Amino acid sequence: MTHVKTVLISGGAGFIGTRLARRLVGGHRVVLLDNLHPQVHKNGAWPTDSPAEAEQRFGDVTEADAWNSAIADYRPNIIVHLAAETGTGQSLTESHRHASVNVTGTARMLDALSHSGHRPEAIVLASSRAVYGEGQWKTVQGDLYYATSRGEQQLAEGKWEPIGPDGEEGQAVAHSAASVEPRPTNVYAATKLAQEHLLSSWCTSMNVPLRILRLQNVYGAGQALENSYTGVLTYFARQAMAGEPINVYEGGDIVRDFVHVDDVVSALSAALALPAEYGFGLVDIGSGSAGTLLEYATILAEVAGSPAPETSERFRLGDVRAAFADIAPARALLGYEPQVSFQDGVVGLLEWARQGAGVSGDPLHALVQSE
Repeated sequence: MTHVKTVLISGGAGFIGTRLARRLVGGHRVVLLDNLHPQVHKNGAWPTDSPAEAEQRFGDVTEADAWNSAIADYRPNIIVHLAAETGTGQSLTESHRHASVNVTGTARMLDALSHSGHRPEAIVLASSRAVYGEGQWKTVQGDLYYATSRGEQQLAEGKWEPIGPDGEEGQAVAHSAASVEPRPTNVYAATKLAQEHLLSSWCTSMNVPLRILRLQNVYGAGQALENSYTGVLTYFARQAMAGEPINVYEGGDIVRDFVHVDDVVSALSAALALPAEYGFGLVDIGSGSAGTLLEYATILAEVAGSPAPETSERFRLGDVRAAFADIAPARALLGYEPQVSFQDGVVGLLEWARQGAGVSGDPLHALVQSE
């Protein structure tokens, strides 16, 4: 008889958590832990597409009682830690909030496990490409260097490209956990890296397998349109639905790797299914390709039938110029292979945006500077 494993998903009412739960129910006992924060869940209710088979548990990851009771009641075989504050710009003005949820919330989980004496078969963390900061670049001669953070003065002068140690500009290198050092450039990124360090230290000492997935920009139907700090593609979609030209910052040449939520769920599912002997795993999850925001915005506008995008000299503090993943290690470890093309993913995103048409607000209003 097959043993049904209990999977506890923190942030289980979120964009990714809901879809992961739908993937897992039927083969697992799924428990969803979430505090239904109004910034994401404006009505304070569980998402209507959250699977009925999953057990919903209200709880705040920053509170010891929430974790203590959840661990005691369910003694999960696997914990998928998705709960996090994710706003890049917001993290610079609400640093304590991000540190409390992302760092203290993770520490609370570890303390609850320690106090209970329970050792899960594995912990899976959804980390972020943000930990790399500006990342690694290479000169025209092929020499590698780490770009320095782009400060407000540099951005205000329209100098978009990160500057190398000798003042040179270069070409961005794909994010790879095996070869690129994490160097956070905003508070959100710093807290995600802290999560990795906390979990790595604890899991190594307690002999608990840990899998860390550094996600590139995740998108798709289901993202919270009412959240002012949700993904940039939902902002683009809302502009397109309003018949407005999409406003693309930094001259349009920001480079990103947009990975569909269904592909992320496949990666998470593969990570939690890894045998215990795999121990520690750290990989990057992306689409396998990259492009400029202007290129992505153009595709979205064409699908939506909206005006052509416009570029501007606006920018957002804490952002990085280029981010994209080397997914070869994820292929090797997880058998990961992205399936959803950007064109197909945008169709679903626009359908979702149409359902939420009329939502107001600028997701980049905090820390946005005009030319």
